[in-house]
Amino acid sequence: MTKRKKKREKKFSSSQLQTEILEIFKSDPKKRLNPRQIGKKLPTDNNKDSIQYAIDKLVEKGKLLALEDFKYKLKSRAVAGKPLETYEGYVDMTRSGAAFIVCEGIENDVFVSARHLNTALNGDRVKVGVWRNPKRGRPEGEVLEVLRRSVDHFLGTIHLSTNYGFVTPDRLNSPFDIFVAPKNAKGAADGDKVVVRIVNWVSTKSRNPEGVVTTVLGKEGGSDIEMKAILINNGFNLEFSEAAIAESELLNDQLSEEEVARRRDMRQVPTCTIDPVDAKDFDDAISFQYLENGNLEIGVHIADVSHYVLPDTALDKEALERSTSVYLVDRVLPMLPEKISNELCSLRPNEDKATFSAVFEFDQSDRIVSRWFGKTLIHSDRRFTYEEAQEGIVSGAGDFAEELQKLNSLAKILRKDRFKKGSIDFDSEEVRFRLDEDGVPIEVYVKDRFDAHMLVEDFMLLANKEVATFIHKKGEGHEIPFVYRIHDEPDPDKVAELARFAKELGFEMDISTPEAIGRSYNRMTKAAQDDPGLALLQPLAIRTMAKAAYSSDNIGHYGLGFEFYTHFTSPIRRYSDVLVHRILEKNLDGKTYRMKKSDLEEKCQHISSQERRAMSAERESIKYKQAEYMEKHVGDVFEGRVSGMIDFGFFVELTDSKCEGMVGFDSMDESYEIADSRLFATGKRTKKVIKMGDIIRVKIEEVDLARRRIEMKLEEEVV
Repeated sequence: MTKRKKKREKKFSSSQLQTEILEIFKSDPKKRLNPRQIGKKLPTDNNKDSIQYAIDKLVEKGKLLALEDFKYKLKSRAVAGKPLETYEGYVDMTRSGAAFIVCEGIENDVFVSARHLNTALNGDRVKVGVWRNPKRGRPEGEVLEVLRRSVDHFLGTIHLSTNYGFVTPDRLNSPFDIFVAPKNAKGAADGDKVVVRIVNWVSTKSRNPEGVVTTVLGKEGGSDIEMKAILINNGFNLEFSEAAIAESELLNDQLSEEEVARRRDMRQVPTCTIDPVDAKDFDDAISFQYLENGNLEIGVHIADVSHYVLPDTALDKEALERSTSVYLVDRVLPMLPEKISNELCSLRPNEDKATFSAVFEFDQSDRIVSRWFGKTLIHSDRRFTYEEAQEGIVSGAGDFAEELQKLNSLAKILRKDRFKKGSIDFDSEEVRFRLDEDGVPIEVYVKDRFDAHMLVEDFMLLANKEVATFIHKKGEGHEIPFVYRIHDEPDPDKVAELARFAKELGFEMDISTPEAIGRSYNRMTKAAQDDPGLALLQPLAIRTMAKAAYSSDNIGHYGLGFEFYTHFTSPIRRYSDVLVHRILEKNLDGKTYRMKKSDLEEKCQHISSQERRAMSAERESIKYKQAEYMEKHVGDVFEGRVSGMIDFGFFVELTDSKCEGMVGFDSMDESYEIADSRLFATGKRTKKVIKMGDIIRVKIEEVDLARRRIEMKLEEEVV
């Protein structure tokens, strides 16, 4: 007979029930029980509703944690009698539903099983309790609290009945359905694709979070819904809040006399913008004038977003939450409402505009002899497309042709100096699409890069570098917390692996120092121009590199070869630049301003996370559109190059469109064996070799749009 023998002799009050339930869990802190199991262990005749009420109260008091499948566990700071260490970090979920928590102050990421995540999802910032598992040799833990949700909007399919409804999210690693009352379905029909916002993450009577439908997209299918799904599933809201829109509509471009007086008036200085032909907003301009001393003054003028977006407003909070504009193949999801990005802060020609400028004086030997930063007024005289600017550079004819040629000459000097000091040039190809009126690709091609593109880039890089250098020097001896754009040195193990790979392809790398690695990468870029087979090394080289990020702790920018670097030049589309403008302005004209570094670093981490999400969304949209394009070419034959190998097949990148698909070994006329280096595969019967970089012809066999996969079949022998 057990000590806790069942007695069905009396009923407990709610407080007594809570005490008894806690005793059950304390007897085995690891136990996870549902209400029915708890009821069986209680020496009482209380009904299931009263037991559930007591459980709910314990959850509200923080004594119990509600888990999946209607189960509960003791919320304790101890596991098996050992105190937990607590850390804060970000959730990095795996496909299995488990996760690793990336924490500061702990060397190894903390493994958390799916049942210990306690509603936390990928990207959430959480507090995690950690214990050491000697058997597994790694830290393990459980999420104690979700500090900040990375996502509260989900796209999914709604299922409705008379009395209830729920949304099944499309998002990977969403381990729950979202309850939606019919009154909150916004008129959606059963089976519609909808966007739902979660309003209650933890329900005490079920594990399903509760939500309300914000957008009804209609029945599944179609490119438009897929593009919206990519944005939503990466954590970006499709619409601005009513408060942000209302604030933006109240803004106007009329500057007060006091505001005009405090700005440097550069409206008479010849100024132009250079942008893509389809650009809708123009956030940077360049001015050009010779001074009385014979020197040349170049101004880099940036839309003054911080004049309109003030701290702690609804606009500011939403801009921080988004942190970046997202550029998909067929649309842009802006960081700021259209009133700001396309009107007030767009440096359109023949309009006076408020700007924040970096102005440089070059002497007659093309050396920078002075720098000035501050708020300005400009008047753009001409809007150039890249193609128009390039024509002026090449022909020397047309508007501002002489100025464009001089700017190009200076840009080349800046570029040469940058590479001399360690900047790396991967010269990566950018895939572009020509779409029909329905957004369906009718052509895929590689974007041309002109001197005009590089001209703009080099002057933007100059402004970014000089602003960061100015703040650093001003803060020598007493740091001024700032938003730096940082880029760490490459992973030495990955570099060594790449060097072995490159050697087998006939290219020798010097990897003795980080500087030597950079020089090797630049030699690789030049060599690939003469030997296209080496071009496949470039994406592999990029993968050896650390990810660039924002941080208040400066470690320099390895890829650019800059000791100090920031982002100053695109505040319309990057919140980092808005912060940089605010901090810079408060440190001009003899003033000194120091923001609390921990607060700034928290913003930097969030902005970096959002940037990674945006890049993921952009890549997904390209993969989708490439698959959508190839869907019309099933049965067609194309030339391509072997670009990668895995156990069950090899990847092929098509020469013209850069679309990548896979040829499965099961579609070949014999079995193949992959070399350990994964550089080549050998036919077991004929000993025929297929190696990385080989040019072949393939037929498009099948396209899976949902998975963005293109299946190919080898059509002709290796060239």
